[in-house]
Amino acid sequence: MTEKLLSDLERVETREDLSCFVTELAQDLKENKADWENQDLPSFLEAVSAWIEDMDGFYKNKGEEIPESVSWKAFANILYAAKRYE
Repeated sequence: MTEKLLSDLERVETREDLSCFVTELAQDLKENKADWENQDLPSFLEAVSAWIEDMDGFYKNKGEEIPESVSWKAFANILYAAKRYE
């Protein structure tokens, strides 16, 4: 992940921020495909699932509290809608 992506990731707070960040991720994949471990959709979605399962360790390693108020349903709706959304 580039420094700009990491910087932008830290600033995501709103729906619009998330939308812009996802657009940046897509652009980064196009421009820096070799930097991506998961270059196809099945691999990417498997990694999303694995990360969700293991995310507690991520927050603990950063010394941050594990979020309790994440709307997992909203994130699931976004992923599902992207299946057909043009």
